[in-house]
Amino acid sequence: MLGIDVLEAQGFAPIKGKRVGLLTHPAGVNRRGESSIDVLRRAPGVKLAALFGPEHGIYGNFKAATDIADSIDPRTGLPVYSLHGTHRKPTKKMLAGLDAMVIDLQDIGTRSYTFVSCMLYTMAACFENNVEVIVLDRPNPLGGLKVDGPPLDAQWKSYVGAFRAPYVHGLTIGEIARMAKEAPGVLKVPGSTGIDVSEEDRRRGRLTIISMKGWRRSMRWPETGLKWIPTSQYIQDFASVIGYPMTGLGTELGQFSHGFPGPLYPFRGISHPRINDATLEKELRALNIPGLSYRRISVPNRNGKPVTGLYIEVTDYQDWNPTELNFHMMRLVCKYESTNPYAAANSADTRRFLIHMGSTEFFEALKRDGARVNVEAFLKDWRDKAKVYQQQSRRYWLYN
Repeated sequence: MLGIDVLEAQGFAPIKGKRVGLLTHPAGVNRRGESSIDVLRRAPGVKLAALFGPEHGIYGNFKAATDIADSIDPRTGLPVYSLHGTHRKPTKKMLAGLDAMVIDLQDIGTRSYTFVSCMLYTMAACFENNVEVIVLDRPNPLGGLKVDGPPLDAQWKSYVGAFRAPYVHGLTIGEIARMAKEAPGVLKVPGSTGIDVSEEDRRRGRLTIISMKGWRRSMRWPETGLKWIPTSQYIQDFASVIGYPMTGLGTELGQFSHGFPGPLYPFRGISHPRINDATLEKELRALNIPGLSYRRISVPNRNGKPVTGLYIEVTDYQDWNPTELNFHMMRLVCKYESTNPYAAANSADTRRFLIHMGSTEFFEALKRDGARVNVEAFLKDWRDKAKVYQQQSRRYWLYN
């Protein structure tokens, strides 16, 4: 039972008699697939007064990084305040008259995905304006036991990744909300569009988490029995959820690309114009990366001509380290491209890469050492730090 299901089973008691806003998107549905918008609209004794939309909008019809304007929802007649346009966090005017903000967003378990940031920015605004926050929890589709990849250096906190954690964090969105309420500094993100909640407002802020029932940390998305609703244009299914932390960073700089013409194999199919498929397959197989295998695929492009690449298979989920492949891709980029793209990156590209990847030290090593970069040493260091993070974050766990 998702948070929205539990709320309904409680007779909506936590929001009864309240005027509420709802921050959600297409994946904000109950276990029957009904939108949380409709569930709250029919909730007895509850006044749904406004909708708030994250990146991609409440109906998911905007492309990534698109600025979205406020609007009136033609389906419900409710005002829709965009939190991915002029404003990244709700203003005092947007929150005026609300008793509570209900948040129902589906995360994908990877740090550089903006829905968690949107939740944290919204929590900050609500705490500052004495509006209660009610988070309806949802599964981490990768499960709650995978923690992997580089931590985020403090200076790279941003709306792309607003909290410091390994790239794959192993928490549910409700657990992250709990951490933000209880741990100093989480609700502080530098910059002109950042947040900086005072300790007084953090302690005074009201947070209610509606936990799921029946979810265990060992469960991946397919084991929940729930239907996956696309969370963005390239995260259409569980296969792309797995692929995002595996190849997304490896395609940020350099000429590696993921996916093929149209919507085929996002984050799971990779290719490089300077490395033929046989060579790429040989290079990757020689690495013996745990839990992975590779197969060559061919698909027609828009003109009907074949486009080829490698499809990345996860053959052993337990052995799989979600982010490892990215860093070998970065090393191969330096080996096969005529110019080291990390050394040649301008300030904007450098910032974009680092607010996603997180480690200045590794970026400097890529610039300096290129194809000789000691990927294995960094992977070992990050694994050690991930174990520490997982142990420290247990205090915020809501599930076993």
